[in-house]
Amino acid sequence: MSIVKQEDGRWFADVEPVKGKRFRRRFKTKAEAVRFEAMVRERLAQNPDWNLKPKDKRRLSKLVARWALLHGHALADGENRRKLLVQLVADLGDPVAIIFSAHHYTEYRAQQLAGGANGKTLNNRPGYLRAVFNELLQQGEIDYPNPLIRVKPLKLQERELTYLNDEQITTLFETIRTRCKTPHVHMVALICLATGSRWSEAQGLVPQRVRNGAVTFVNTKSKRARSIPISAELEQQLNAHFTAHGLFSNCLNSFDKTLKASGLVLPAGQSSHVLRHTFASHFIMNGGNILTLQKILGHTSLAMTMRYAHLSPDHLQDAVRLGPVTGVEIAMAASA
Repeated sequence: MSIVKQEDGRWFADVEPVKGKRFRRRFKTKAEAVRFEAMVRERLAQNPDWNLKPKDKRRLSKLVARWALLHGHALADGENRRKLLVQLVADLGDPVAIIFSAHHYTEYRAQQLAGGANGKTLNNRPGYLRAVFNELLQQGEIDYPNPLIRVKPLKLQERELTYLNDEQITTLFETIRTRCKTPHVHMVALICLATGSRWSEAQGLVPQRVRNGAVTFVNTKSKRARSIPISAELEQQLNAHFTAHGLFSNCLNSFDKTLKASGLVLPAGQSSHVLRHTFASHFIMNGGNILTLQKILGHTSLAMTMRYAHLSPDHLQDAVRLGPVTGVEIAMAASA
């Protein structure tokens, strides 16, 4: 065993308590080197098989690559998630993962907000990176706590979900009929409006999944297949469309252009998803059950579906029936 001072002023400890087990490390002071030597001898005396684990020097980019190999590839959006994480890590400066901390992200978030970044996007990003640490910790790839476990999301103003009324629906489909040259757009949009499906789910339908008065969606966001009833007329239209035009092509861009040509104004970030919101909104306004809607939309959490609850005809009607204003109005009317 030796503890020697090196030219750079640091102390180098070279400990070999038993033949074949050697531990080396550099320290700023001699006292730290001496304590290290004592710790090694004590641990080895208590457990002859003990071995000092080297410090994890991997950077965040290496952890993301490891996560993608072990887990990310199995996600429906795994490749897109990996690309997003790679960009996020680059924006953060790709620090050594073990010294990455919550304030590293919150400082980055503050800079991004000052530059006009979207708050919802900034709330999603730490969740993706947090999931990387959680998965690698669970699989034993890292042995230190998740540095983002206490990062709280930004409090954002909830956006009202936009849906189309009957007149706007007519305008949209009339524009599709007269302006759109892609034959699949009309049918895919009709499926979304009739079932509340996402555009990608409707676009992925094949003839084998249209039968017995229902359509079956696979490769969904939740990775769960679900079957939604449709009318006999829509089933006939679908089968006739497949016979005449074949399988659906990727026609989202054509829909976006047609939507713009229709003159309908939607909030930023909403396009084909307005069809899903329209189905859900009309379903609830017409007296549909919120739990049934959850199953139709394929939401894993009821909280997501509850965004439409305020559209129910009797939603919070007790606020009118039981509130104090009604009593005041009655008293004033009686005294008049």
